[in-house]
Formats: sequence, structure tokens, C-alpha cells
Amino acid sequence: MSVRYSLGIIGGGQLARMMQQAAIPLGIDVHLLAEGPDVSAAQVIPATIVGDYTDHATLADFAQHCQVITFDHEHVPTRHLRALEVAVRPGPDALQYAQDKADMRLKMQELGVDCPAFVVCAGPDDAVSFGDAHGWPVILKTSRGGYDGKGVWKIDDAAGVAEVFAHKPDISAGERVRIVAEEYIPFVRELSALVVRSWSGQVVAYPISETVQRDGICVETTTPAPGLGEERAARLQQMAIHIATALGTVGVLAVELMEAPDGRIVVNELAMRPHNTGHWSIDGAVTSQFDNHLRAVLDLPLGAPDLRADVVVMANVLGGSEMDLTGALQHVYARDREAKVHLYGKEVRPGRKVGHVTCTGSDVADVQRRARHAANYLMGIDDRDDHDNAPEEGITGD
Repeated sequence: MSVRYSLGIIGGGQLARMMQQAAIPLGIDVHLLAEGPDVSAAQVIPATIVGDYTDHATLADFAQHCQVITFDHEHVPTRHLRALEVAVRPGPDALQYAQDKADMRLKMQELGVDCPAFVVCAGPDDAVSFGDAHGWPVILKTSRGGYDGKGVWKIDDAAGVAEVFAHKPDISAGERVRIVAEEYIPFVRELSALVVRSWSGQVVAYPISETVQRDGICVETTTPAPGLGEERAARLQQMAIHIATALGTVGVLAVELMEAPDGRIVVNELAMRPHNTGHWSIDGAVTSQFDNHLRAVLDLPLGAPDLRADVVVMANVLGGSEMDLTGALQHVYARDREAKVHLYGKEVRPGRKVGHVTCTGSDVADVQRRARHAANYLMGIDDRDDHDNAPEEGITGD
């Protein structure tokens, strides 16, 4: 009788959808706990249960179908995860540092990892005192519940602090919400260090990516990060490995970084799941982040994270005026036969992540231009005249 491996994924977004694609060649049976019957991953995973991931009884019922559980997002209450009689990877002891920014900052300080100056505020007076001591503006963040720019404010004075504290939530997913005040860093660029650690402790590190954020949402990555240098990139990879090992992370750990004008690079956020800044790896790396994440949580040997090309650019497709995304591929693929497009099966709404484009090549500016054009077209922005007047027919990746 053949042996089957059963993996549970909590959360039905595009990350779970892409994990399903990686699971197919590994022979893994995937079970999904989704927020609704038509969410991105539920469209492609037959074994889907719809339920509330914050409800312990729902989680316990779901866990009965799984040998190992992993995540599309980090918001599942850790107190419920601790009560499950099944392997949870990453485990709740590690996951708390991706869920709670206050805990994360305090842990990074303990590990000697360079972060912005910060204080965990007992009340608004702490934030005001921090601003007076470190200079205004300051960044205020809710310790829990924020993502894609939500729950983050740039504050110029004591009045702004009072406004944030007056409207902050007290509880998120059953846990206490605190406010963290951080120094404002007018960064020159953002970077991402992506590593994967298996249950038995094997670790691989992907090349460092440069990321572009707009309104708190990642819109583009370029890998490897231009102008970073091999030695500096290696130090950032080693730092990410140090964090993953110290926290006991299993699976993907994304360390989001900010580079200051003086060259200082500090940790901004942590994510313990496949990450938007690693989507380039599906088409641009020997082993994708999704493949390696599944290998890690099942404790299989990890695959090579090496680049398949000199330069890989990923551009997110956000909801715009184009409603027929598949139909729009007529132009995208005719213009650039080497472009790779991934659509998430989501209803198009303004600003919503509905897909991404990956292009590869040897010239950074050229690869960026190709990826941006394809993504723009899928968002209903025809920018051909902004770049060149080349006809669609016969173009094979520029």
C-alpha cells in the first residue's frame, strides 16, 4: 500500500494556491482551511473546508485530516495552535514573532540584530517622549493585525500620537494589541532576505532582492539587488539565517530590510511563510520558495536557491481597469514570449493583488522595463508609447 503525505494549509489566498502548485510534483495531498468557497486557493484545492481559523473547534476538526499544518498567513491565534495534536510548522513559539511586532523588536534587540530605535509604549506619553528624544516624525505601529501598510502611521507631533492611541484596537485575534514607536528612517531602498529552514535544521538562502513598495504594498522586486555587492549580500543572508535558527523557524522566513542614506541596513519586518518578495523564485530560481517551504515543513532535503538568470524581476499586478486578465495575455505574450504571468483567480478590485509577472535576462533596466510593461497592461495601463514604438508581432522578450 502506497504512503501518502497530508499537508494542511490555513488560509486560502494566493500563497496557498501557489503552494498547491508546488505540492503536485511532490505527491502531497493538500487540505485547505479557507475563508470562503471561492477564494484563490479554494479554486484549485479540492479538499477544502470553509471555516473560521480563529475558532479552536474548527482548527481541531481540520487538523484531523493533516500530518503537518502550515500557513498562508500568520494570523492564527498561537494559543489554539499549541492545543492541536498535530505538527505545526512554523510552530507557535516562532510564529509569535511574526504576529507581534513588539515581541519581534524585543527579540531582535536580544539577538543583537540591527533595527530602528524603538520603544514599546505603555501609553501615549511613551510615544511622545520617544519622539522628543529621537526626533520627529516617528513611526507608530500596532503590534498585531497590520499588513500591507495597514496599522502603520508616520506621526509628526503629540497630537498625532493622541489620535492613534484614541482609535487603536485593544484586541486582535484574541491577543493584546500594543503600540510600538520607532525612529523614522528616510530609507533609500528596501531589501528582502529570504531563507528557508527545515525541521531538521538545514538552511538555504536566496539571493537578496531589492523591493519597491507603494502605499505599503510590494509592487516590484529585482533579484539580485543591484549594487549591493557580494560581501554585503552574504552578510545579510547570514543575518537572516541567524534569525531563522535563533527563532526555530521552519519553512520560509522573509526578513524585510531598509537601507538608510548612510548605508546602514536595518530589519523592518519578519514574515514566516512564502512571501511576495520571493515570487520571482517560481520562474527565476532552481527551486522556488514554495517548493522549498513544503520540503522544509515535511523535512525533505531543500533544493538549490540559485538564480536561473543574471537578473530576475517580478512585478505585481494590482487590480485596475482591465477586467479580462486572461484575455489581456493576448498582448502580453505576443509582445514578450519569455514573460511568465501568474494569475490568482481573484475578482479584480482597485489595488488588489490579482497576479504577478516575472521576466528574466541580463540587463537590469531592460528586464525591469519588460516586467513593468506586462504588469501595467494587465492593470489596464497601456504604456507602449512611454518606452518604445515596437510592434507586438515578432517580439521575443526584447
